Amino acid sequence: MDGSGGTLSEIYQSARKLLLRTRDGLERLERLEYSTSAAGMDTQLSFAVKKDITQIQSLCVEMDRLWRSIAAKSQRDLWKRKVEQIAEEAESLRASLDKYNLRNQKRMMEAREREELMGRANGDSAHVLRIFDEEAQAMQSVRNSARELDNANAVGETILSSIHGQRERLKSAQRKALDIINTVGISTTVLRLIERRHRVDRSIKYAGMILTVIFLFAFILWRR
Repeated sequence: MDGSGGTLSEIYQSARKLLLRTRDGLERLERLEYSTSAAGMDTQLSFAVKKDITQIQSLCVEMDRLWRSIAAKSQRDLWKRKVEQIAEEAESLRASLDKYNLRNQKRMMEAREREELMGRANGDSAHVLRIFDEEAQAMQSVRNSARELDNANAVGETILSSIHGQRERLKSAQRKALDIINTVGISTTVLRLIERRHRVDRSIKYAGMILTVIFLFAFILWRR
């Protein structure tokens, strides 16, 4: 790699270290987000993280200038992807920091509104708590109503699906009943034929027995 490549590598390594430090700072901010004992620390840490992200983006601008001066296309493409990855990670970290700052500002605004509301109540904390309780109950009632509607809708869909399934089963049972009726009709005809054949066979058997007895008597008389 040419001389500028060494400088590019050094800047890249610095940007990677800043990225690691920035990620660690964001994780610490998220842990401190709901901690009342860390008042003031989150502001300082947020400022430090923002400063690191700005520095990373400045390094990306410098690296973007340097990789374009590399003669070999393969090396140039490789450094292009590396610099773009650093820039994308820095932008993602900035977006996460912006979201944290928005949440923090919202919490601070809500805290000020609560303090103003408590101040206007002239120490009547029970009245203020009742207002919050009534609002919470109203919101819970709305959520419960929405949940009941969802449950009713689900039950209705289940009933319709069950009715449809029962209808299909009834149709299938009707078809089977018709098949059984047709089969029973055919079986009855066959049984009648078998019974008639049985009576004929029985008549033949008895006739044969009678003829045999008559033949025996005739043979005995003849021998005498």
